[in-house]
Amino acid sequence: IMVSIDHVAHRILAYIPYVLVLIDMRYEGVTCGRDGSVDNHMEMGKKLLAAGQLADALSHFHAAVDGDPKNYMAYYGRATVYLAMGKSKSALPDLSKVIELKPDFTSARLQRGNLLLKQGRLDEAESDFKSVVSTQLVLQFVRVIAFLLQTCIWDVTSREMRAECFVQLGEMGKAISDLKAASKLKNDNTPAFYKLSTIYYNLGDHEMSLNEVRECLKLDPDHKQCYSHYKQVKKLNKQIQSAEELIQEQRYAVSKYEAVMKTEPNVHHFTLLAKERICHALAQSQQASRAISVCSEVLQSNPENVNVLKDRAEAYIQEEQYEEAIKDYETAAKHSENDRQIKEGLERAQRLLKQSQKKDYYKILGVKRTAQKKEIIKAYRKLAQQWHPDNFQDPEEKKKAEKKFIDIAQAKEVLTDPEMRTKFDQGEDPMDPESQQGHHHHHFHGGFHGFNGFNPFGSGPFNFKFNFN
Repeated sequence: IMVSIDHVAHRILAYIPYVLVLIDMRYEGVTCGRDGSVDNHMEMGKKLLAAGQLADALSHFHAAVDGDPKNYMAYYGRATVYLAMGKSKSALPDLSKVIELKPDFTSARLQRGNLLLKQGRLDEAESDFKSVVSTQLVLQFVRVIAFLLQTCIWDVTSREMRAECFVQLGEMGKAISDLKAASKLKNDNTPAFYKLSTIYYNLGDHEMSLNEVRECLKLDPDHKQCYSHYKQVKKLNKQIQSAEELIQEQRYAVSKYEAVMKTEPNVHHFTLLAKERICHALAQSQQASRAISVCSEVLQSNPENVNVLKDRAEAYIQEEQYEEAIKDYETAAKHSENDRQIKEGLERAQRLLKQSQKKDYYKILGVKRTAQKKEIIKAYRKLAQQWHPDNFQDPEEKKKAEKKFIDIAQAKEVLTDPEMRTKFDQGEDPMDPESQQGHHHHHFHGGFHGFNGFNPFGSGPFNFKFNFN
């Protein structure tokens, strides 16, 4: 006799609650009723259910409910018999009564959730599945369904039930796998596509979410849930793409990702993504202080985010906090060993730290690292006039001024020479023989009158002439 697999699958599924009710009755007991006859009816109902004599079992559970209307196990037993008979509409009120009497009865919630799912009442079903607090019970349920699927590999309901369990367990990858199968096994399965889209969305994958919700609308252009979700995902997707295009063009518009957070403030993954890219944009646009603050927020949630560690390290370098930059690069290196950018950044931060413990030509002239040549020359002129040794008569003060004046002259020479400035920015000191490893450059030795031929006031595009009375 040929029997459809779908029919067999549903018959087998009917036995899941039957198995669960036997387990639950065994452990829960039947001590709820005061009348001894209620206990007798419960015992007979349980035995007849186990023997497959469903009509007789139903009579005893009817009697148990009548004898003790607050005995949740009586309602549960009767609901299980209804399910075994294929009368799910009759089972639903009894399961609801069980949950009303005992809200933490997880098996009843799972079974009611399954019935609601079959009826297409997705939100109510989801509420029941989310209410299940016993991970172990959900795992048992998953094992039962897995066993069924070994025989009925194309049963849609089983896969949808297991997907809900996987969502409850936080195993989204497995839930997606079951829902994708369900979407192919059943024609016009809009609920599966909608569920897939929402899962991808909550995982922060806006592109896959958009793909799945479009599949739903292909089947039913007027699907309310899918259309509403589609508008949200499409808007978010467009904002993120627009922001990324600007970053690729090295135009760091922070406001674009701030708009993303306004569009979707409730999904943690999108908030983190937006903050990660804002962190990058701020670091690249030399807004170091803000960059450090935003990057640090991301790293509180995800301490191993290599991109954010690199961006914060760069911001620390801009703020001349070299030791902090080194720590970030070292942490990033642990999670991305072969990243050349990390290696180069770490070496640069180490050189800059060493350099900061010696001379900092930017600090000597009192200019920022981003200063243009014109600003550097202006600062040099002002300081050269202030610290010219001829301004000082006291021998000690004159000696101090000579040293200061030499430093100012060196700083001007290094920072107005593009090649020397680049080397200094990479952590080398063009004026330090040890740093140059044998390369020949201008070096200053001796006092004010011993510049080895270098005239601090004669080099460059200008000359100074002082007259002192």
